[in-house]
This record gives sequence, C-alpha cells and structure tokens, in this order.
Amino acid sequence: MIDIPDQISTAWIAAALVAFLAKHFLADFLLQTDWMVVGKEQPDGWFLPLAAHAGLHGALTTALFLFVSPPLAWLGLADALVHGTIDRLKSIATRHQKLTPRQSAFWWLLGVDQTLHHLTHVGLAILLAAAGSAS
Repeated sequence: MIDIPDQISTAWIAAALVAFLAKHFLADFLLQTDWMVVGKEQPDGWFLPLAAHAGLHGALTTALFLFVSPPLAWLGLADALVHGTIDRLKSIATRHQKLTPRQSAFWWLLGVDQTLHHLTHVGLAILLAAAGSAS
C-alpha cells in the first residue's frame, strides 16, 4: 500500500507538480510524433500509435518515480493505461460527434481531455511528493 503522510513538504509538492507538468508537455507535445497524433485518432490501426504515445507518458512517469522512489515505479504503467484510456475515449467521442477544430465542442472536449490528464498528474504528484517527503 502507498503511505501518504498527514503532512507533505510544500517544496516536494511544488517540485512534483512542476515535474509532471514538464512530463506532460514533453510527452504530449514535444515528443509526440505525427504518426502518434494521426494514428491514434483512426477508427482502425489506432492501437500501436496510441500504445506508443501512452507508453511514452508511462516511461517518463516511471523515470520520475525511479529517481525519487523506485518501489513506486509501477505507477508509470498505471499512468500509461489511464492516459491511453482518456485519449481513446476522446478520439471515439470526437469521431462519433464528427467534431472538427472549427467547432467549439472540439475544443471543449480537448479541454476535458487535458484536464483529466492534469488531474491524473495531481494524484501522481501527491504520491511522488509523499515519497520524497518521507525520504
């Protein structure tokens, strides 16, 4: 079980949140290839591009936990699964509603997608900060 203390260092919380914001920027924007962007949105053949994209998120999360608390490195897999699920559901909803970037609903859905990713990161940051505070 993961032990979360009653008090977590403010410095650790701030550092963990910044680390996960940077991780998200890297994996969702700088390191995501065209093959991932286009492929994961397709009705067929989406699995490998989505797995690569979500796997990138998971690998970076794993690296963060390996640096601070190696026993929690398995959370990288959890992050990959959650990230992939959120992205897949967004893709299905976008296609089902036939949304394009010219429609406000497209951007609302993208906002929900990004908010869910950041909420995931808040939870992971709390766990990372708790582990860092304990050491």
